[in-house]
Parts: sequence; structure tokens; C-alpha cells
Amino acid sequence: MGRMSEVSLPDDGRHERAEAPPEHAGTLPEHAEVLREHPEALPEYAERVLEVAELIPPGRVMTYGDVAEWLEEGGPRQVGRVMALYGGAVPWWRVVRADGVLLPGHELRALAHYRAEGTPLREASRAAEGHLPRLDMRRARWDGGERAQGHT
Repeated sequence: MGRMSEVSLPDDGRHERAEAPPEHAGTLPEHAEVLREHPEALPEYAERVLEVAELIPPGRVMTYGDVAEWLEEGGPRQVGRVMALYGGAVPWWRVVRADGVLLPGHELRALAHYRAEGTPLREASRAAEGHLPRLDMRRARWDGGERAQGHT
């Protein structure tokens, strides 16, 4: 398991960067700005998780468990915690739940990214809450191949 930081970073409650509202275009959440100015504030395990998230190609996803397995450290919950705290600095929508359900509270933003990137989706059944699609995990899941050669 990765070490936890003793540094408290500001939390804007959204954990996102890439699609700030237009009136804040070009700005990052406060915690992302702190990380940019003070990279030593980021725990080593968190840095490794975020590096993996940045490797995932557009239109593809990895589960929290996939990321942990690829790093050979931690588990899905640890990766999820890192993404919740620091994921706004990377393409957070590419690290997902194993069941393909969109991130609660961020469904529409994630869906916009998936559609823009051509990420394979499965249409929701009429009985599904909110009629939101899920990720087609069989087709969207990335195994870390090709560009990941030589990872540490």
C-alpha cells in the first residue's frame, strides 16, 4: 500500500480540471494549483497512479483495480482515493469502476468525454436509473500495452 501524505491540500469538492465551467476556462481547481507549485506535496503512490491515468489513450479506460494491478501495489480503493483527491490533474474519466457505471455525481461530464473520445458505450436499458449508458468494458478496457512499454 502506498504511503499517505501528511500534507493537507485544499479540496474544491469537484476533483476535476479538464472541463472547468467557461467562466473559469484555463483555471485549475485550487488543489491542482498547489500540486503544480509544490509537487513534493503529492505522495509517491499518488504520483504513480496519476502517471498511469495519463498513459491511458483517449477512448480507452482502466479500472481502479487494473491500475493497482499494473502498479503491483495497493488495490482499487487506494487508487479510487488517489483519484478522488488528486485526479483533477489528469483525465480522471479514464479510470473507472469495473462494472462500467459512470462516476456518480460526474456522469454527464464523463459521458461528454466518452462521446468526444469515441469510448465504447452500452446504451442503458429503459429500467436503468436515469437511462444513462454504461461503458462497454469488453471493448473500452485498456491493458496498458503499446505505449506502456518500459513502465516502472
